[in-house]
Amino acid sequence: MVQRFAAVVAACALALVTLLFSSTANAQTKVAVVDVQRAVASTEDGLRAQATLKKLFDSKQQELNKKQSDLQRQREEIDKQSKVLPKDALQKRYEDWQKQMMDLQAVFLEYNKELEREQKKLTEPVFEKMLAIIKRIATGDNIDLVVDKATVAYVRGDLDLTDRCIQLYNSGAGGSAPAAPAPQPQK
Repeated sequence: MVQRFAAVVAACALALVTLLFSSTANAQTKVAVVDVQRAVASTEDGLRAQATLKKLFDSKQQELNKKQSDLQRQREEIDKQSKVLPKDALQKRYEDWQKQMMDLQAVFLEYNKELEREQKKLTEPVFEKMLAIIKRIATGDNIDLVVDKATVAYVRGDLDLTDRCIQLYNSGAGGSAPAAPAPQPQK
């Protein structure tokens, strides 16, 4: 998602520069911004995804903390017994402890990868739907260019579509196709 997001940001920035400096640009060009990250995170689906990820993270963190505490206690025991154990037995216990520590680091890395995969799985559909909503708003309002707010140093507040995108997403009115007109009452 980060690579895709970076590609979208780069494309938008390139389009903005081209549009602003081209000879065909005129006062009729309409530009808007969306804080895509906030928009995705602030939707109901985005908030649910964050809660799910937090639960997963917290459970994994508890496992890691327990294992780390156990290893800390083992290290303290090894240090206490260093004066009474034979050198080869002490060396063996220290090597076992180091192996367990390396295993814990490997588990930590695997948990991080798992969290990243889960984050992508949960947020990618929200991101895709948000992009469709942005496109729909831009098309409907004849906006020529929508730029991610993260790439702009300053923007007037009236050009920010973020809250509107969140409202459309949460209302279920998002998607790539324009909403169907309301049925006319029959007479």
